[in-house]
Amino acid sequence: MAAADSTVALPQITAHRVERDEGGWRSWVTTTDHKKIGIMYLVTTFVFFILGGVEALLMRVQLGAADNTFLTPSTYNALFTMHGTTMIFLFVVPIMAGFGNYFVPLMIGARDMAFPKLNALSYWLLLAGGIVFYGSLFFNPPEAGWTSYAPLSTEAYSSNGGLDAWIFLIHLTGISSLVGAINFYATIANMRAPGMGWGRLPLFVWTLLTYAILLILALPVIAGAVTLLLTDRHFGTSFFDASAGGDPLLWQHLFWFFGHPEVYIMILPGFGIISEVLPVFARKPIFGYKAIAAATVVIAFLGLLVWAHHMFSTPSPTIVLVFFMISSFLIAIPTGVKIFNWIATLWRGTIEFRTPLIFAVGFISVFLIGGITGVFLAVFPVDWQLTDTYFVVAHLHYVLVGGSVFAIFAGIYYWFPKVTGRMLSESLGKWSFGFMYVGINVTFLIQHSIGLDGMPRRVYEYPDVGNLALYNLISTIGSFILATGIGLTVINVVRSMKVGVPSGPDPWKANTLEWFTDSPPPVNNFDTIPRVRSVEPMKDIRRQVARQTASSVELGPAPTAESRH
Repeated sequence: MAAADSTVALPQITAHRVERDEGGWRSWVTTTDHKKIGIMYLVTTFVFFILGGVEALLMRVQLGAADNTFLTPSTYNALFTMHGTTMIFLFVVPIMAGFGNYFVPLMIGARDMAFPKLNALSYWLLLAGGIVFYGSLFFNPPEAGWTSYAPLSTEAYSSNGGLDAWIFLIHLTGISSLVGAINFYATIANMRAPGMGWGRLPLFVWTLLTYAILLILALPVIAGAVTLLLTDRHFGTSFFDASAGGDPLLWQHLFWFFGHPEVYIMILPGFGIISEVLPVFARKPIFGYKAIAAATVVIAFLGLLVWAHHMFSTPSPTIVLVFFMISSFLIAIPTGVKIFNWIATLWRGTIEFRTPLIFAVGFISVFLIGGITGVFLAVFPVDWQLTDTYFVVAHLHYVLVGGSVFAIFAGIYYWFPKVTGRMLSESLGKWSFGFMYVGINVTFLIQHSIGLDGMPRRVYEYPDVGNLALYNLISTIGSFILATGIGLTVINVVRSMKVGVPSGPDPWKANTLEWFTDSPPPVNNFDTIPRVRSVEPMKDIRRQVARQTASSVELGPAPTAESRH
């Protein structure tokens, strides 16, 4: 009934636009419309997600049995490198930019991004980076891992053109993200609707703002690092060559100074999606808006200070290890604030169990497991025992798959009606969640035990000792269950594009301004931009419409000439 009711009520408060953007493939290639660019981001990054998922399944088939010969060592190393690089640089980070491109201007009441042409450039640079990287498959794919640690990346594979393609990818996607981040910052800082001060900014926009600032601070470091790596490989320098006075640890410091903020670059927009979804389906305001916004900023600040907790096994002074251990513990505080506030938002709410909410709640539970194991790994004597084992693999995937991916799917089910004007199937969505939730826990929960049993990561085979073969077989089965759940959502999207139920402007009776306009939105987003009076402007608009409707009913119809006589 919510969808039907909103379809009737909202046209009274929606500014309609007569003219529409013309279609055709040329309009997509040449567009500077933030909505089309956002859609291209979302579709492109999801294609890379499927590619990365297939690479992961091939690796899990290899690891499903002891002493397996399904893949050669070289092929496994290439798949490992391609999978990690794809998921980090071509999926999670840019898909968040896709959501931001489409929804940030709508949520703040802007007609477009601040720099539309730069916005288009950011997308095409991303696509170029992906094409260059996957083009290496036809020559020599990179085999040094997605972190490309020196000296492996400078010596053993110095003649491998795939590593040069990897460096080129980092530069192209880095420039893409950098100009996109500048665009997000300028848009959010300067183009908000009347009355939308910083204290009324949607929480998703807060997280995109923080995401942009982190990108601006972190990307120059990785750009410098891969440039030094390129000169070591081809121009005779020795920044990372210990035999010539360089230091391989310098690469780790530079990479992780970018790499750990990158973790929060990937997860903070996911936090923002969860903060938008929960209050809508709990039918109550978000609990502790200011605390969640402040926690976002604090997490970003602390995220810049803890990069060396990825380097606990390196020869570092104990005082340094203690500093990074305590800094890592501190991040748990603002993260815990968010989790408690999300739970408090649901507490005693009038909950509607729709698919976006189910994915959001699944996110909280799975991300919590990843966060707890992260606290274990932050204790450096524990990390000494567990580093480079499958315990770390399990932690990483609980945070990124259970965290970012579940949040992304919550966003897909939540915003699909706004983008397309059609609803996704609730039944298919819930089946998708069920398979994904079971799949991630079957795949990765047991990997904690695999790591505790001492199995190292990044190996393509292992001996049949203890329960390793059984544990790995269970993990492989879980990966195919997870893939089935993802496939159901792909089917749901393709099917609903044609036969989905029309959604109307505001099927969820949501809180933020993107629901004020049509679904899908017109070219200029809004003909009339409303004044914002709270953090839930759509609720204010509905109350205003209700008051106006009640007033018109009480006054009755205007008297006619006959009635006056």
